[in-house]
Amino acid sequence: MKFNIFTETYPYIADLIEDNSRVLDLGCGEGNLMKLLQEQKRCRVQGIELDSIQVQECVAKGLFVYNGDIDEGLADFGDQRFDAVILSNVIQSVNNPENTLLESARVGKKVIVSLPNFGNMKVRLQLLLTGQMPKTKELPYEWYNTPNIHLTTVQDFIQFCKSRQIKVEKEIYLARSGNALRKLHIMPNMRGDMAIFVLSKSNKFS
Repeated sequence: MKFNIFTETYPYIADLIEDNSRVLDLGCGEGNLMKLLQEQKRCRVQGIELDSIQVQECVAKGLFVYNGDIDEGLADFGDQRFDAVILSNVIQSVNNPENTLLESARVGKKVIVSLPNFGNMKVRLQLLLTGQMPKTKELPYEWYNTPNIHLTTVQDFIQFCKSRQIKVEKEIYLARSGNALRKLHIMPNMRGDMAIFVLSKSNKFS
């Protein structure tokens, strides 16, 4: 099976979610993470996905998914409706990541975000040596056709959360090692390919 770094993060995400949780997966794609949580953690899952073909794939798996645009907000959901809201490889591709994160923190008791790290040494070296926008196995697109319109580094994301009173409860940093992902503990912004954050916001939204 072909290695996919984004789906390889799913077991790490699942480990962060308690059994029988109510979970909302934003930009849920074909629903594989939702199915994993449903089968292994007995979670009550639902998702939102813009791509109608992927929505059909979710429905074929027996999953409950809305065909919608998460950039339009989550007004249909009440405060703290879910135990966990997941943004798996999504936040860098939405038009308004700030609003998406704040809304996720409103409707979820915790928010789990996974994202590619644009600050690792491979990206830095490519930019330094070629003077062109870097491409990696995790970020293979050209600058003009990439769906990742808000690329960020680990440090940028942490600073953003602090500035918005979003609490970073846990950080997991991952690097590719052959056909697997391994956890990093040293220099994650320099060495990490992916990062997973557990977030929460206790302040009441205005």
